Amino acid sequence: MRVHSKALKSMRRSVVRHVIVASAMAGASMAAAPANADNAFAARPAGRVLQVGTYHGHHGAYATIQAAVDAARPGDWILVAPGVYHEQGGPTAGVHVTTPGIHLRGMDRNGVVVDGTLPGPGSCSADKARQNFNGGNGRNGIEVDKVDGVTIENLTACNFLGGNGGGNGNQIWWNGGDGSGAIGLGSFHGAFLTASSTFADDTLPNRAQYGIFVSNSRGLGAIEDAYAANMSDSAFYVGACPDCNTALRRVHAQNSAQGYSGTNAGGHLILEHSEWDHNQAGIVASTLANDDPPSPQDGACPDAPGKSCTLIQYNNVHDNNNPNTPAAGLAASVPVGTGIEITGGRNDTIQFNLISNNGGWGVLLNDYPDYDPPIVPAWCTGGLQNFAPPAPYDQVYGPLVPCYFHAFGTRVENNVFLANGGFGNVSNGDIGNAAIDNPSGNCFAHNLDLKGKLTTAPADLQTVAATCSTPWAPDPQVESAILLDVTCASLGPNSGACLGGPGYPQRTAISLMPIPHEPTMPNPCAGVPDNNWCR
Repeated sequence: MRVHSKALKSMRRSVVRHVIVASAMAGASMAAAPANADNAFAARPAGRVLQVGTYHGHHGAYATIQAAVDAARPGDWILVAPGVYHEQGGPTAGVHVTTPGIHLRGMDRNGVVVDGTLPGPGSCSADKARQNFNGGNGRNGIEVDKVDGVTIENLTACNFLGGNGGGNGNQIWWNGGDGSGAIGLGSFHGAFLTASSTFADDTLPNRAQYGIFVSNSRGLGAIEDAYAANMSDSAFYVGACPDCNTALRRVHAQNSAQGYSGTNAGGHLILEHSEWDHNQAGIVASTLANDDPPSPQDGACPDAPGKSCTLIQYNNVHDNNNPNTPAAGLAASVPVGTGIEITGGRNDTIQFNLISNNGGWGVLLNDYPDYDPPIVPAWCTGGLQNFAPPAPYDQVYGPLVPCYFHAFGTRVENNVFLANGGFGNVSNGDIGNAAIDNPSGNCFAHNLDLKGKLTTAPADLQTVAATCSTPWAPDPQVESAILLDVTCASLGPNSGACLGGPGYPQRTAISLMPIPHEPTMPNPCAGVPDNNWCR
């Protein structure tokens, strides 16, 4: 069907205007945003008000946040005065929350600092001697442990480092049962939060791992108006929830291996009106056979499997070309230079985003071969066990893959691209589809490049893969080259997969961003029961 050129130009202007306005909103100041936008928290019980520290000359009853948390009952509010709090409330947690329905709020986002370092002058020290390695076990910052209805707002958490074996190191964590494969957490809410670290040493395994982390939750939940950076895995994480019922809105992620990571997270899940930049990769939704079960990552609506309810939309995703993040572990293998990646996932929707200046791919969709041996009982759910790739893909993956996840059913529509693919390797450009033959494919429609023709690998994806219901049957030689290029970006020049192009930037040294001053909650007394700090 031919589209009249005038109509096409009008549609192009409309899409560009829509996306640019939305992306500008994502990067704009968040000071005027509502603190409690999620309807699940519109009506809160009155409860008591427990005060930590001294605010405007009024002394609270508690010197530590943990002491107030331990004294709190469901429905209570804990207000925290500006100060630096070196909390050690649990064996591996700074503040350990085990009471449901409590509301923890700082009186100033930048002034209330939950600090993982040892006591000393200032806050969030970068001095190695000030770091608290907790005997090699690491520590989490604020951990909500399998209890519903807990809100955390208007504070900063920093420098909680992982253990020698890689565990812990989460700055703010709603933990519904990490690694259990079961849902152990319901509603939650976080707003006006900052999570970062000023310390990472290439000679040590102890690094901050996750900024704001949600695992094994059924929701309803939201993280809003938050900033996270300098993480070895991801700034923001939502995982282990087949139907997450979670939204990330107006967040900003920088200088991490992944701005967002979502392992086996799907169903009702929204990432919108946010900014993702200067990470190794911006947004990564992934399927893994062992980690955060059950697999796979599936964005289909549970009550309407033919529709997609995982939406990545209205985001500004740019300049994710950074090899010098503190990346470690599996996260270090995400392909540098990628704006949005769906790896081994299915049935997601990527729409109305502004995606620019990502040197590898603006959007990359790829199958995932998982070589890890079975550990969890539900290993490889949704994948193909003992998969023998057909030729020539066996030359890429080997003769047998223990667990293979096809990527299919994801819709990439109505996005605006600009200046992606600057690394100049064989498949770099606006969109890459690295997937072998499958009865269902991914689909691409109405995406625009502001400087000319949309660049895709394979070529002309918006023609050859316009609908998701049709089989994906690419030219095997072309697709093999794309798969090798993705492997080169992930594993580097020693992988044997690089095809002789310019290559991908490699780490020279870890570089951390300073913790910025972020907009605080406009009125930290809003909705709080009467107390002498809020009169």
